Amino acid sequence: MQEYTLSIIKPDAIKRNLTGKILSMLEDNGFTLIAVKMVKMTKKDAQSFYYVHREKPFYESLCNFMASTPVMVMLLSKQNAIEGLRTLMGSTNPEAAAPLTIRKKYGLTIEQNSIHGSDSLDSAKREIAFFFSEYEISHLELILESNLDAIV
Repeated sequence: MQEYTLSIIKPDAIKRNLTGKILSMLEDNGFTLIAVKMVKMTKKDAQSFYYVHREKPFYESLCNFMASTPVMVMLLSKQNAIEGLRTLMGSTNPEAAAPLTIRKKYGLTIEQNSIHGSDSLDSAKREIAFFFSEYEISHLELILESNLDAIV
């Protein structure tokens, strides 16, 4: 089934100019880029986005990291996009990631692993709405002549 998911190219990859390589991997694996933009999260934005991890020991460090530079946020589409992106990204720990995954190729550490992807339909809906306004998505509907209501 056609799905939508959110992905973020993280600060470590942005700093190393890896956006083109990561975008190529996404496109080469059948993902369609529906919307892409650079954003600079504040620490408060990062805390809101990663709220589900607030009790975990890495929460503050992750929020500081994600607010350290602009990031690239992407609305992606593909058959079974969420599972497909999770597979393409690889394990959170780049050392444990499968060969040819984004994190194996470009990740530095568990935190600086180059890419984020939604882990469920509920997360995807929440995360897409966090970065893309209803206005942006409704205009995308007109441009793409597709029904994106399912994502918000």
